[in-house]
Amino acid sequence: MNEQRIAIITDSGTDTPADFAAAHDVRTVSLAVNYSNGDSFRSGSEITADEVIDRFVEEIPTTSLPSPEDIREALETARADGYEAAVFVTISSGLSATNHTVHLVADQMPDFPVAVVDTKNIGIIAGLTVMAAVRMVEAGIPFDELQGRLEALAAETHGYFTVRELSYLRHGGRINEATYRLGSVLNLKPVFTCDEEGKYVTVKKCRGWEKALASELAIVAEKAKGYAQVICAVCCTKAEPRAEELSEKIREMIPNCREIVKVGLSPDLIVHTGPSLIGMAAQPVPTL
Repeated sequence: MNEQRIAIITDSGTDTPADFAAAHDVRTVSLAVNYSNGDSFRSGSEITADEVIDRFVEEIPTTSLPSPEDIREALETARADGYEAAVFVTISSGLSATNHTVHLVADQMPDFPVAVVDTKNIGIIAGLTVMAAVRMVEAGIPFDELQGRLEALAAETHGYFTVRELSYLRHGGRINEATYRLGSVLNLKPVFTCDEEGKYVTVKKCRGWEKALASELAIVAEKAKGYAQVICAVCCTKAEPRAEELSEKIREMIPNCREIVKVGLSPDLIVHTGPSLIGMAAQPVPTL
């Protein structure tokens, strides 16, 4: 427990590294992975990314946000464990109703202050803000300042991803039919990011996978130039085990990178992106 007794809670869609979460008591509320036969699993704790991939041959499942009961249980457990307030960092409100639901539950607990942070992003791009929340709390940043500072930092966090196969994004309604068909016919690999509303937008279309990865890295490197120091992240699925290779390229192209965070993809996110994804991000190191 940190000296301020402020709990850090997040959802499984932020892909906060498990070792970091364990070391700093970051608590995670899981989104659900749902199948048409009635099976429903908490992402990460009851089903793994590999298990979701193995079942793709049968069905692409759907996902749903954490239940209000699970969110309330996480907050009440934190209070019972001695925390006096909480920071709850969520994936984008433009992609999930998780942030809205956390607000509703937190408003019903007036005796336990909760700062709800909308990262307007997803995956480790959002997870970097979870990690920043831990560092701010441990550095003694007052509770009343945390939400504003974290959301400002999230707005300065630049992350991008690309996928080999667009059908999963189309199936989940994340891209339209025209984008899918054009990409498939012309072998175009879009590079995606989240806009100011936290919704997916295409920033570039590249002919082929390797060009998409090179473009993604170049965009991140260009964004990183605007800051004295940055923390970078690489997300690779099991089908694309290139984290070490890309980390080396980040070190070469981003000399002001202080740290590189390497993660996989949570089961709830892999439902929408498919088994082959690579993402990269850079976040300025905040003043503590």
